[in-house]
Amino acid sequence: MIAPAAPTPRALVALVGRPNVGKSTLFNRLAGRRVAIVQDVPGVTRDRNYADFTFDGRALSVVDTGGFEPESRDRLISQVRQQAQLAVEEAAAVVLVVDGREGLTGVDRAVAELLRRAGKPLFVAVNKVDTARTEEDIPLADFYQLGFGEVHSVSAEHGRGVGDLVEAIIEKLALPEAPPPPEEAEEPEEVSEADRPKGDIRLAIVGRPNVGKSTFVNSLLGQERFVVSDVPGTTRDSIDSIVDHRGQRFVVTDTAGIRRKSAIAQRVEAYSVVRAMKAIDRAEVVACLLDATEAGVEQDARLLGLVAEKAKALVVVVNKWDIAEREGATQDWYRKELYKRLPFVAFAPMLFVSAKEGRGVTRVLDRAARLVEQYRARFPTPALNELLEAIQEKHPAPLAKGHPVKLYYVAQVAYAPPTFVIQCNRPEAIGEPYRRFVENRFREAFGLDVPMRLVFRERKRRSRPPPRKRGQRT
Repeated sequence: MIAPAAPTPRALVALVGRPNVGKSTLFNRLAGRRVAIVQDVPGVTRDRNYADFTFDGRALSVVDTGGFEPESRDRLISQVRQQAQLAVEEAAAVVLVVDGREGLTGVDRAVAELLRRAGKPLFVAVNKVDTARTEEDIPLADFYQLGFGEVHSVSAEHGRGVGDLVEAIIEKLALPEAPPPPEEAEEPEEVSEADRPKGDIRLAIVGRPNVGKSTFVNSLLGQERFVVSDVPGTTRDSIDSIVDHRGQRFVVTDTAGIRRKSAIAQRVEAYSVVRAMKAIDRAEVVACLLDATEAGVEQDARLLGLVAEKAKALVVVVNKWDIAEREGATQDWYRKELYKRLPFVAFAPMLFVSAKEGRGVTRVLDRAARLVEQYRARFPTPALNELLEAIQEKHPAPLAKGHPVKLYYVAQVAYAPPTFVIQCNRPEAIGEPYRRFVENRFREAFGLDVPMRLVFRERKRRSRPPPRKRGQRT
């Protein structure tokens, strides 16, 4: 019933193949939205692109890689090959995407041989098979020569056969069906104290390269005198350090810097973006470092947007504040400017630090501890409903085609983040402005600086017994 602090682990599926076979189109089909740039020119996708998706109740992630040309000596192609290899290392399953119209090529065979060495479950997706008639004209039997087992004919552009491919992956990996989120359950139940998350606080340190992240982490661990041990994380570049601060244990995960796409294409880093994404998934609190001398840039916005999308508690850490101060910047001015550029994280606290000087670094742990209290908090149902009643009295929801919209009852149904279901008579009539208004009133009333979820749901009418006939005994 209760959503755990750490989400259900997602099986990562890597899409690999030579350029221009339709990997990005298949990625977009699985992601359910246009995420990758799709262009009929080889080499458009030069770095990896990631997305989470759910199929038949199973949680998966998909990674789109650049065109894989094993024998090419071109510098860029070589770097793209390394990107694909890193993705394959992280993946639970690999899909070799080939072009059905062109048939089996020597490059396809070479890629297949490299993938076979990875020892991962392998699948062949013969793309651009748009119709049954097209399938008759394509020599599908040739692709069985790759020795991957079943060959799946698909049309990424039209969705044909994609579901069958995903079903085969799910069956091969024996993925369990994930329980539905509490807010989507048929009859959401209120949370109990026994279900409240407890234990160590997982804190991920993220940020694009050159923001001083390594200096920050070194300063943080160097100042703490109660580092129990350094234990390797689940991946080579994410290191979990156990830190004891003011009687609270933190699992601090240092992640790879997240570089812009163009920079990834120019220089393949030893650290993988997907590993940083996994660290965010595992964390309750994310400390996102910005450079005080150039904060609020596009890559900062993308990274902060990812943290917000995953509903993690967030601390915005503005590093190199010593430099900004010398240039005359003030915290009030900086805070207003940054929230103006990035309004979607205005709820998150902002701290100003100098990792180089060690100034303000441990305050991040103090703030993380406070955020986790809110992130795991249980809010009394009477207090929630008193607030809901007060909101309606002062600011009722806008009319829906002349009919009143009534909010009847609210209950907390999940922790981490706190999630509330509000029963009402016309949930479809509640627009985004009023949703934001109600959320802001909740934040003000309970002093929330963490993400929260509000779900408006129609109240089911209770079944009534049939009316008694005249003279009928009870």
